[in-house]
Amino acid sequence: MTDVKPTASHYVDGAYLDDADGQPFDVIYPATGETLATVHAATKAVTDAALDAATRAQAEWAALSPRSRGRVLTDAARIMRERNRELSIIETHDTGKPLQETLVADATSGADALEYFGGIANGLTGEHIQLGDDWAYTIREPLGVCVGIGAWNYPTQIACWKAAPALACGNAMVFKPSENTPLAALKVAEILTEAGAPPGLFNVVQGMGEVGGRLITDPRVAKVSLTGSVGTGKKVYSAAAAEMKHVTMELGGKSPMLVFDDADIENAVSGAILGNFYSSGQVCSNGTRVFVHRSVKEQFLDRLAKRLATAKLGDPLDEETNFGPIVSQQQLDIILGYVARGKEDGARLVTGGARLDKPGFWMSPAIFADVTDDMTIAREEIFGPVMSVLDFNDEDEAIRRANDTPYGLSAGVYTQNLARAHRVIRKLHAGSCFINSYNDAPVEVPFGAVKQSGVGRENAKAAIEHYSQLKSVYVRMGDTEAPF
Repeated sequence: MTDVKPTASHYVDGAYLDDADGQPFDVIYPATGETLATVHAATKAVTDAALDAATRAQAEWAALSPRSRGRVLTDAARIMRERNRELSIIETHDTGKPLQETLVADATSGADALEYFGGIANGLTGEHIQLGDDWAYTIREPLGVCVGIGAWNYPTQIACWKAAPALACGNAMVFKPSENTPLAALKVAEILTEAGAPPGLFNVVQGMGEVGGRLITDPRVAKVSLTGSVGTGKKVYSAAAAEMKHVTMELGGKSPMLVFDDADIENAVSGAILGNFYSSGQVCSNGTRVFVHRSVKEQFLDRLAKRLATAKLGDPLDEETNFGPIVSQQQLDIILGYVARGKEDGARLVTGGARLDKPGFWMSPAIFADVTDDMTIAREEIFGPVMSVLDFNDEDEAIRRANDTPYGLSAGVYTQNLARAHRVIRKLHAGSCFINSYNDAPVEVPFGAVKQSGVGRENAKAAIEHYSQLKSVYVRMGDTEAPF
């Protein structure tokens, strides 16, 4: 049986560390409500130790050849894959997500990121620019110490999505997980050390907003990468901008999914399930505004309700379970509040939306139909298993309404007319889009947003631009001329 209780609250300078002076908070298993452990928020002494260790390790790490850095990351990926079940069990306890899901979507995707960026580390070169007899060249340099602030829905993946490109570029990182899910990132740090990362290269400190605020404003920090809500992102972005720090913001959304009258309904229903109910709906890119052509709306709703009825809610450690609890009581209360608001505003509750009478933080997945654009459930990010189905009549109308939001993270289109699919996607205001699919996020593809849903990109070669900087060098081959 995997022991999910952490060795200590923090991981600093290559070793576990605790400080009982930090505010204690409980690690709650969402499936039962039981307390798995108690950890302490990082005191100033802990964050100072982490930042000092990261500063020291970064200089040592940056002096290594890119190939040597890449080997450490790829070895960490190997270890992570070998321990996938152990890490998945920890992730399930951390988040409540079913083991059926965590076995294929969490540590595995974290390993993919470490392997990908480990593989391209040696190719992070500059450029030669010929200028007649003169010439110039560029050097790609690390930023220094980066701070990563994680969300609670994919704690292992998010830690790796931030660490892998940062470390490949020669940076060090101090990572603060969500206080709701403090366990998984500690194992990522432990594995990186085992793979050969110098002590202090990747540190994990626990805590709430106060700890994050202390990290992002520290003068030793060059870059801040946040995954979180738009509200939190604005505060973090503002604080980082005041110090002229580099930022990546991967924030929330209210993303549209468009289902046209010629769509394969079974596939469209599958996409809607993945875009609304995977991870119990707790995914930032979810397509929670499902626009369905009026002529196929009832057919779509009928199949959706029937398939949703087959979801298996139960013990997340049972690999037959495919729908788990909400991460916390606080989040469950927020979601149920939106369900009540949807009913008040006149949306038709097709199924679900009820608090389940069992220990832990459970609710039945909800589908609302006859939703209009001005309803609260169609305007605000819920971050839970609540789908809003809206009907439309024509392509231009669907595009206009889909874009009528301050968010711009993701968008999806279901149609068998590929000319229309590409035409519509071009017109949708979103950074990560899908055609006849939804929520695919391979590390080889950039992931990010437009409008208020974020700044910068994670994954793929695009992430390198956000974890490194270019130095330009001009070389004059002849005499230097001057006017006097």
